[in-house]
Amino acid sequence: MRHGKKVNHLSRTDSHRRAMLANMASSLILHKRITTTLAKAKALRVYVEPIITRSKDDSTHSRRTVFSYLQNKEVVSILFRDIATKVADRPGGYTRILKMGNRLGDNASMALIELVDYNEVYTSGDSVAEKKTTRRRGSKSKKADDAPAAVAKAAPQAEIEEEVVEASVSEEVQVEEVQVEEAQVEEVQAEEPQAEAPASEETSSEDTQAEEKKEE
Repeated sequence: MRHGKKVNHLSRTDSHRRAMLANMASSLILHKRITTTLAKAKALRVYVEPIITRSKDDSTHSRRTVFSYLQNKEVVSILFRDIATKVADRPGGYTRILKMGNRLGDNASMALIELVDYNEVYTSGDSVAEKKTTRRRGSKSKKADDAPAAVAKAAPQAEIEEEVVEASVSEEVQVEEVQVEEAQVEEVQAEEPQAEAPASEETSSEDTQAEEKKEE
């Protein structure tokens, strides 16, 4: 029975267990993922995540504290230079454990433990987080904030509508001008035969006068 068993000793002495976890943590920081037994992976997660949290504060005190656990200068420099900037926006949960079945020989359950931000399969998608939507009605402040945005969106549409109206008005004006020109041309054509009519009447009157003289 476990009765207050908060730490899995992994069948090792305290010094052996700490040295093993320090070496596994160093390997995880260097290679970003390692394969081990499920029990060791769970123990390593509890050991390494506080160290990664400590690396977010890049100070001399933090570096000395991390070095006291890992005992490896190269690993400490990689942790503070690369991994700390990668996990800066993540509030905990830096590692992921994936079960891999049982090991041949002793049938021990195996697992792969990795750093979440270095998995290209899961992080290849869009990194932008979607906004959470709720079914509650929005507050007045949100509506007031949304009003300028709505006005800003409506402004381009109003401009487009005005341009369309102006274009239609200009087309109508052009059509009216063309109609007026055609009407003027028709009036001019109608007046020309009327102007020729008196001339023909004059010629006919002259002919009748000449015929009368001949008869006399």
